[in-house]
Amino acid sequence: MIATLPRIWPSPHGKPLPPMGTAEVFRVFARDLAAGRRSWDVETARFVATLFDQLAAEWDTSRATGRDDPLRDALERGGPFPDGPCLEIGSGTGLFTPLLRAVFPCVISVDLSEQMLHQAAVRSLMRVRADAGGLPLADAQVAAVAAIDMLLFPAETARVLAPDGVVLCINQLGEDGPLHLPAAEVAAALPGDWSAVEADAGWGSWAVLRRGH
Repeated sequence: MIATLPRIWPSPHGKPLPPMGTAEVFRVFARDLAAGRRSWDVETARFVATLFDQLAAEWDTSRATGRDDPLRDALERGGPFPDGPCLEIGSGTGLFTPLLRAVFPCVISVDLSEQMLHQAAVRSLMRVRADAGGLPLADAQVAAVAAIDMLLFPAETARVLAPDGVVLCINQLGEDGPLHLPAAEVAAALPGDWSAVEADAGWGSWAVLRRGH
């Protein structure tokens, strides 16, 4: 079941739209990866790590949207949230980590890019360089998995999440984002039965998903 909440955060003017062709290529990749139609391998992971290492120094000033409306809205209206650690996958330079820390007792920042994690040092106390497709955590260890403009790895996400845990999927540019996945597709990709609440906020959108009981 997907519940859609009304928009309360308006969409400001000046939304930065990525190149249409490039964004669509990435969206197809994201959908295929989540649905298991495409594999994630060492070569792809190495390419992504190298790319984001090169972008890390300029990310906050030239690549980030500068807005956090979708995450703020998700944290305000997507709860209640379980008590426990939050795993922020694809955490990048840690722009959103402080907001997550305001809700969860600790946030573990995970990224493939060593340079991104280096940039995040002033924002994140717990940083781990790791592949979200093979997380170095035991089963059922975290209360939340936060994926902000991030690819979805359904099996690993479900594996490390506690039974009452939540998945936060945030896209800063909504349907225009290069890694956007509708909440229904996220729920379908995750193993088992899941429900979700979603909404548009600012330029983007968010979804909070929970396992069915």
